[in-house]
Amino acid sequence: MIDQIVLRSFVAMNRTVSFLALGAFFLVGASAIGWASSTSGGAHTEVIPGSGSSLTPEQKMERRFPQKVRVGDLIGLPLLDYDDRTMGRVTDVVRTAGGRIELISTCCGYFDLNRHQVAVPIETVAILARQIDVLDITREDFFGLERWNGNGDTKLGTDEMIRIAISRR
Repeated sequence: MIDQIVLRSFVAMNRTVSFLALGAFFLVGASAIGWASSTSGGAHTEVIPGSGSSLTPEQKMERRFPQKVRVGDLIGLPLLDYDDRTMGRVTDVVRTAGGRIELISTCCGYFDLNRHQVAVPIETVAILARQIDVLDITREDFFGLERWNGNGDTKLGTDEMIRIAISRR
């Protein structure tokens, strides 16, 4: 009888110690790998856009290892800011009269009020899995973009291939 009581208390104590050790492991491990707090803001590996860079948007895109992607795979993907907040979704991909590629995105429409479309240059974004990170446009600038009217732009077919930069966490 006493052996059973001692055994039960030993098992209960062992479980408590195990849970405490497991909690401490996750607390220390999360802060060591950066889960607990991050000073960089969001998942992006680059600093928030500023005027200090002398590289053109095309040069920045080339440094981000652009890869081929099918246009149809971009339709519907969310565009995220530095804090991983959704700013819009890709509705179309177009080629301008000057030959540049732009993503057409919804913008500024809470409850479908004042929703409109804006053109985001392909050089300012990078793809990460099933999302598109807006790297070179701040959230405030994104919501300040002009409405897209489509004059002179050609919509690309869903099977066409374009190049887009890739991002990483």
